[in-house]
This record gives sequence, structure tokens and C-alpha cells, in this order.
Amino acid sequence: MTSPGESKGRRALAALSELARGSVHPPTHAELDGGLRTLRAQMEAKRARRRGWTIRAAFAGTVVAAAFLAVGVVRTGRSPVPAAPPALAYRIEGGNLVEGGYLRESGGGGVKLFFAEGTEFILMPGTRSRLREVDASGARIAIEQGMASFQVTPAPAGNRRWQVDVGPFLVTVKGTVFTVSWDAATEKFELKLRHGRVTVNGPVTGGEITLRAGQRLLVDLPHGETVITEQKPEESVEPPVAAAAHPAVKPAPTSPSAAKVESDRRWTIALAEGRLDRILDEAERAGLKTTLEKASSDDLLALADAARYRRRMELARDALLAERRRFPSSPRSLDAAFLLGRVEEASDRGVARAIEWYDEYLTRAPAGTYASEALGRKMTLTSKVEGSERARAIAEDYLRRFPNGTYAGPARAFVRAP
Repeated sequence: MTSPGESKGRRALAALSELARGSVHPPTHAELDGGLRTLRAQMEAKRARRRGWTIRAAFAGTVVAAAFLAVGVVRTGRSPVPAAPPALAYRIEGGNLVEGGYLRESGGGGVKLFFAEGTEFILMPGTRSRLREVDASGARIAIEQGMASFQVTPAPAGNRRWQVDVGPFLVTVKGTVFTVSWDAATEKFELKLRHGRVTVNGPVTGGEITLRAGQRLLVDLPHGETVITEQKPEESVEPPVAAAAHPAVKPAPTSPSAAKVESDRRWTIALAEGRLDRILDEAERAGLKTTLEKASSDDLLALADAARYRRRMELARDALLAERRRFPSSPRSLDAAFLLGRVEEASDRGVARAIEWYDEYLTRAPAGTYASEALGRKMTLTSKVEGSERARAIAEDYLRRFPNGTYAGPARAFVRAP
């Protein structure tokens, strides 16, 4: 069998012979043999160069593979990174999960989510919702419009975290049974708590509100109203116990300083437990004027919150002004400036004064706890009294500072408006 190299050589020799036939001095056989040897030598050199590239490429690949192998050996020498715990298993009835995490209803009976550990989410018919996150510790769901009920199974070690975004509000729960609703058109929020406790954060609450079983929270954003009502008695009355059966036990002695701290924060504790009427009753029994002059800084803010939630705006204003007058260097004095803005919003012809209080807060605490809310409320009120054009500049500032803030949606609407 003739090799490819020999075939090329013969073709070259034939061409050389043809050229020789037409020349004046035909070459000798020795010259022809020499030319053929030279041609073959050149072809062998080309093949050798190609083999060299192949060998180098193979060697380079071996080096790279060895490098990866070395890295693998080094990594296996380290302590293994523990795998993340698996997300909670769940199933969906009455709908399915679509792009963006939205829960699409497939019938007329709403959508139900059942988690393996016992927690249930029930979305009423027509509710627009999105499952934002599910991990080993719980889930986060958003209610954009409509109503839903939740039955969250308490975790033995308290290591579960369940959150519900309801419009601009965030509800954080542990083990709880409650119903929540949000009407995007009227901007009204409602939560009814049957068992357990929840905390609610939002643009009108002036901080975190803790609700306990039997309470109902209503928030009307356009009117700046936040109302908590009781659906059952606050305290259960225990029957008296016979002294002979249970001998009297003297309470442990308490140091004067510890007793004073507990006394100074008694209304703060009551507020966290949702005992609003108790705070107001005690303040009135002591005399409102005396209370405003003698209450601690913590209790003044607690009194102001209780008054706001019960729509007693004059008392709320007086308590906040007393906070600023009596404790001007306290961080709570800044909080009081923001809360005074909320109070003024709820009063007649108080919009301009509310904006002034928000400006006061933003000037003194540009990165404070309520900065996002203060700027968002200022934007909204400015739009009402001065028009969208004036609100646009505030909206642009809001999006620069708080791109994911509570008022980011309305701010974008102002920026996009013609």
C-alpha cells in the first residue's frame, strides 16, 4: 500500500519530469533523485512539527488535569462544608405556582398551602398572592390583594420563622392562628388574631405593634387611622384559693433600682401586651397633667401610642410634646418628632404641620429608624397639597435613599408620571 507521503512525492516527481521534458537541458537521473530526496525531507519535517504540537497540547492538558486534581486533593483535606438543611416540604391545593412565585387559582375555592410540619395557609377566592420564599426555617408569603387565614404550628425550639407581607405591612408570627386582609384600592389593612401572638410593622403604626389573642387591628392608610379592639376580655379571673391549702409565699425581695426600672417601663410592657385601655385608665386615674409631668420617657411614648391607637389624638400630641420638652437629648425625642407628624396627619388642617415634623425628623436623623417612613409620608402629603410635580423631586430622593422601602412603589409612580 502506498503511503500518502509517497503519493504526494510521486505527483511532485511527475510534475518535475514534465517540466524537465520541456527544458533545454534535461536533468540527469542523479539530479532527479536529489530533488526527490529534498522534497521528502521537507514533508517529513512538516509531519514532525505537527507531532510536536500534538505532544505539547497533550502535555498541557495533563498539567491542567493535574492542577485540578491537586486542588481537589487540597479541598478534600479540609473539613467538609455542611450542606444547607432542606427547605420545608409543602403541597398546593386549588392552584399552582407560576413564574415569579405567584399562586394562580385553578378553581373557585381559593388556594391552600399545606406544609409537612402542620402549618396551613388558606387564600380566599380571588386573593392575589405570591410565595416569596420557603426554606428550612419557614416561609414568606405576600398578599397583594384579598384575604387569607393562617394556622402556624409552634416549633418546639422556637426556630421557625413565618412572615406575611400584606400590602405595605409585615406580619411576623411564631405559633399563631389569624386572618388578615388588604384592600389595595382603599388601602385598608385588617388582622384578627385568634391564638398566639404576632408583630406588625407598617407605614402607619409608628414602629412595631405586638398583638395578642383576641385582638383586632384595623389600619386605614388614607386617614392615618390605627385602631386595636378587643374581641374578648383582656384577663381571665382565676378563682380564689383557700389559704390552708396553699400557704402564703413571700415574694422575693427586689432592689430599689430594679423596682424603679420596672415601674418606669410598666406601660411599655402593657403596650407590648396590647393592654391599651389599661394604660389610658391608669393615666386618667393619676391625673393627665400629673402623668405628663411625672411619667418616665418610656411610659410617655407608650401613653402616646396607646392614645394614637385609640384615636385620642389630643392626648397623644400632649404626651409626645411632653417627651420632647422633658427629655430633649433622648433618642426618643427624635422618635416623638416623627410620631407628631403622624398625629398631625390625623387632625384637621394638620397636613402642613405634619410635613414640618417630618422635616424636623429627617434633618436631625437622616438615617434614623423612621427616616424611610418620614420621607415617604412627606412625599405623599406634598402630592396632596402641592401637586405631583413637587412630589416628584421627593420621590427621586426617596428612590436614591430607599430603593426597596415601603414607599418605593408610589415613588416610582410619581417619577414615571407625565
